[in-house]
Amino acid sequence: MDLEVNKEAKAYVESLIERARKAQETIEDYTQEQVDRLVATVVWNIVKDGPAQEISKLAVEESRMGNFEGKYNKLMAKAKGAMRDMKGKKSVGVIEVDEEKQIMKIAKPVGVIGGLVPCTNPEATPTVKVAHALKGRNAIILSPHPRTKRTNTFIVNIIRDTLKKLGVPEDLVIGIEEPTMDISNEVMRQCDMVLATGGAGLVKAAYTSGTPAYGVGAGNAVIVVDETADLKDAAHKIMLSKTFDFATSCSAENSLIIQESIYDELIEELESEGGYLANAKEKDKLQKAIWVDGHLNPKIIAQPAAAIAEIAGIDIPEDRTFMMVEETGVGADHPFSGEKLSVVVALYKYEKFEDAVNKVNEITRYQGMGHSCGIHSFNEDHIMELALKTKVSRMNINQGQALANTGNWFNGMPFTTSLGCGSWGGNTVSENITWKHLINTTWVSKHFEPVVPTDEELFGDVMLEDLAESVVE
Repeated sequence: MDLEVNKEAKAYVESLIERARKAQETIEDYTQEQVDRLVATVVWNIVKDGPAQEISKLAVEESRMGNFEGKYNKLMAKAKGAMRDMKGKKSVGVIEVDEEKQIMKIAKPVGVIGGLVPCTNPEATPTVKVAHALKGRNAIILSPHPRTKRTNTFIVNIIRDTLKKLGVPEDLVIGIEEPTMDISNEVMRQCDMVLATGGAGLVKAAYTSGTPAYGVGAGNAVIVVDETADLKDAAHKIMLSKTFDFATSCSAENSLIIQESIYDELIEELESEGGYLANAKEKDKLQKAIWVDGHLNPKIIAQPAAAIAEIAGIDIPEDRTFMMVEETGVGADHPFSGEKLSVVVALYKYEKFEDAVNKVNEITRYQGMGHSCGIHSFNEDHIMELALKTKVSRMNINQGQALANTGNWFNGMPFTTSLGCGSWGGNTVSENITWKHLINTTWVSKHFEPVVPTDEELFGDVMLEDLAESVVE
């Protein structure tokens, strides 16, 4: 039976790939102006008033995660931010010339991109992936999580209608309307490049598909707050980030490592921002509610604090928007040290700053290696020590982590919905994945008179040291 299903899925995806390839060939020779107009028109027809609100509303209804405001703001920021980052950037023809080395680089399409879309971000992820794919003159097939297939289809239909009106083949963007694991696997096997955003299992499948793939590592952001921080500002930013879309983002603060001298004061500030500090008994109830048989309980993922409290059997004031638990340990026996995908954050104390750095590494080693960390501080030595001694691909200073990692108007991080976590997280790259990763590049070199450096130029003082040793002998 399974073999039959696989054959069916294979044949179905083969037909989609064939359609996508034909469409992609029609824009192979597009000029930069044509490409940029195509991308801008597609994105505009999603973010403009009307479609944007409908997409955000449907995403909440269908996923039953997050909230309308979070979905809408995420769509606005990521889609428009991706446009800002792409505007004026060359992705067609000669994109770079190095006069000194006589090297010219020419951008060419990858072909058909296989885009895997998670149910946590069904509004921004497909929009940004389509924009990045089209910028490189690629076609893309979007395979969504079954839970949010209607949202994906809604977005794809808007895009296809836009393409039709532009006189461009609609099959540049194809959506899987009834996704299954077999179909997703076939998309990954048959496309030219995989862009996978989702859980660890999905990313592993992408990397073992036999197709070049960009995947993302697990999130479990850890944030240090030292004694120089503006505690009111830090608490406000942590609240905004932790409660954004009810923590659907893998970048939301999962643990705070707080200097012991300002620990109580920061908790007060966090409580003034809507935080609720659970006592020992409540922490135990929360743990049993959040994890079932060692796995995150789907009922608590990206839900409001009141809903999580009700599931756990805890009474909290109606105005509380996130929950805090005090923690000391790390690892499987201390699940609050891991990713929670909920408006719950773990609190740790530290004495010396090196202890804070060690704790960040300990927590991310357990979960979230290579993803990200942050710090609220005005001590440049602390900031540099954390940046130099942690195995993360991005670190944000005095910012809300979930709002900063994937790019925002207040920082220079590239806008994206896919975060590479380097070899630490089992990924190919340690960058924010954008259109630049969805092009092939031909290097063209010209001959020039050889320039061969002398040994002195190459080895300098090392040769003198070697000579001195010979004299002594």
